[in-house]
Amino acid sequence: MLKRHSLDAVIIGAGVVGAACAYYAARAGLSVAVVDRGPVAGGTTGAGEGNLLVSDKEAGPELDLALLSTGLWRELAASLPGETEYEAKGGLVVAPDETTLKALRGFTEGQRAAGVEVAEVAAGALHDLEPHLAPHPAGGFHYPQDAQVQPALAAAALLAAAAASGAEVHLGEEVTGILLDAAGAVRGVATPRRQLLAPAVVNAAGTWGGRVAELAGVSLPVLPRRGFVLVTEPLPRVVRHKVYAADYIADVASGSAALQSSAVVEGTPSGPVLIGATRERVGFDRTLSTEALRRLAAQAAALFPVLADVRVLRTYHGFRPYLPDHLPAIGRDPRRAGLLHACGHEGAGIGLAPATGLLIAAALTGAEPPLDPAPFRPDRFAPAAGTPEENR
Repeated sequence: MLKRHSLDAVIIGAGVVGAACAYYAARAGLSVAVVDRGPVAGGTTGAGEGNLLVSDKEAGPELDLALLSTGLWRELAASLPGETEYEAKGGLVVAPDETTLKALRGFTEGQRAAGVEVAEVAAGALHDLEPHLAPHPAGGFHYPQDAQVQPALAAAALLAAAAASGAEVHLGEEVTGILLDAAGAVRGVATPRRQLLAPAVVNAAGTWGGRVAELAGVSLPVLPRRGFVLVTEPLPRVVRHKVYAADYIADVASGSAALQSSAVVEGTPSGPVLIGATRERVGFDRTLSTEALRRLAAQAAALFPVLADVRVLRTYHGFRPYLPDHLPAIGRDPRRAGLLHACGHEGAGIGLAPATGLLIAAALTGAEPPLDPAPFRPDRFAPAAGTPEENR
């Protein structure tokens, strides 16, 4: 028999964004439940590198969200139960030539005006920061605010803290329906095991956010964007910062469906070096791409020659929840009373999770939001946006 239970809000998704929504909603005094068809961090979160970046974002709404989250992650790292492997390592963006360096200077001007801490590093000083970096770059930029967490640990810690504040967690239960009242407003969700009644449902389902939206009768053009990561054998700390080539910024902003790759290299506290990042829209195809892996390995070795003969122990991949304008959907959906969205963060969901959680908590309680939520309106897309066959 289905169990029925009344709450203030139900959050669909136990990735880092859903966990952050539960954490801040529970701290605001709301009774919430988190529901996920799989385990904690079983989707995009568990396939991420844990990037907490401001360096790759141009001045605008996403950077504002990232800057807010940067401060929140520092607070969370000190207060969450358990280990998150938070590391304020800083980022280093490397320019291979003078043309790229000049373009980066213009990019950083807008970032500084928005509150980003960034310092240009002359070519001769780059090796003081990264002794194993390839010779002869034109220069670079150091971002001390960039950081990293272990994403699955961070999501689990957020969810544990939410549970300590009273949140319920239902894992291994797929939401099969969103319940509506006679007026068409949300009144909860149904799973094969229970009905959870609530006047608000938060769609934090990541790459499956479009399908969850469909359960509520609205459209949200979330598409999966596949990415691969290489994991090396444990090494001494040969890479001190999060280091990437300047073309990574262009890849992040691109809407191309084709395979794109640019080296993002970083060490981890446990020793292995993580090497990303690729992007391509191939639906939910999980086929291993040898071309993607070959590109990553070659680009990482070009950036850090010391990695050329290092063994890669494993590779993994996941799907970033991509929206056409590269901004997440956060907040109430005016097309369906009681429905809220917190998805579409693409590759930045781990970094943007705390600010997203705060925005959702403010929307649920009617509190003043910490920043202007208008750019993230879920109904900003035309109904025809997206490509249906890519959602299969």
